[in-house]
Amino acid sequence: MFKLTSLNLNGIRSASSKGLEAWLAQSRPDCICVQEVKAQAADVAGRFEQLADLRAYFHFAQKKGYSGVAVYTRHEPSDVRVGYGSSEFDAEGRYVELRFDRGSVKRSIISCYFPSGSSGEERQQAKYRFLGEFYPHLAQLKREREFILCGDVNIAHQEIDLKNWKGNRKNSGFLPDERAWMSKLLGDAGLVDVYRQLHPETTDDCYTWWSNRGQAYAKNVGWRLDYHLATPALAQGARSAQIYKTEKFSDHAPLTIDYDLSL
Repeated sequence: MFKLTSLNLNGIRSASSKGLEAWLAQSRPDCICVQEVKAQAADVAGRFEQLADLRAYFHFAQKKGYSGVAVYTRHEPSDVRVGYGSSEFDAEGRYVELRFDRGSVKRSIISCYFPSGSSGEERQQAKYRFLGEFYPHLAQLKREREFILCGDVNIAHQEIDLKNWKGNRKNSGFLPDERAWMSKLLGDAGLVDVYRQLHPETTDDCYTWWSNRGQAYAKNVGWRLDYHLATPALAQGARSAQIYKTEKFSDHAPLTIDYDLSL
């Protein structure tokens, strides 16, 4: 099995102080895609280039203490792509792709952090610009290679993906246009929401993010914002999924899926 985890860290230094490394050493994923590193190259040097024998490949944001993604892996990639070619969003540190090409077999593992629009209309419009750019990128990538994209998508796709869906119909993360974008990605573009493939009807146990307000975590008033989005051939290899909630490293929980896959 190939064990692949996705986790929004809400700061790599913060998550590390809450036991992340010990958990990685125990759970032993083959690869973990992380988002919201909230650090620069100088901050990780000599400290976070490796975690639990996994080597990291980063995409840092230009703005200090903001965004940033990484993939930690046991397997050496044949190529690393930092950014997806966006004049606006590559500066925000949102995309790193590790390629594992072996002859004619072309596969990628991607860590991606979609923008949030929750801070106001300006960022919501930025989120829509990102979605507009990113859809054709993923559609083209699917034509060229197999991939699994792990990340904080900042969209709850269906009503079963958040606790209070009726009260959030006008809030960022559950807006009609965002949900329609996800439906198009999983429909016309042909990508697979791997967790939902394995658990098509799960509700309360599917959440991966909880607000820090109003005892949301204690009451399990959550959202499913973290995804594995895969090409169909790789999605077919998914065998089991787990959302780890025993320990809390950030406001997100790690989503781990085991695949019948070798890189």
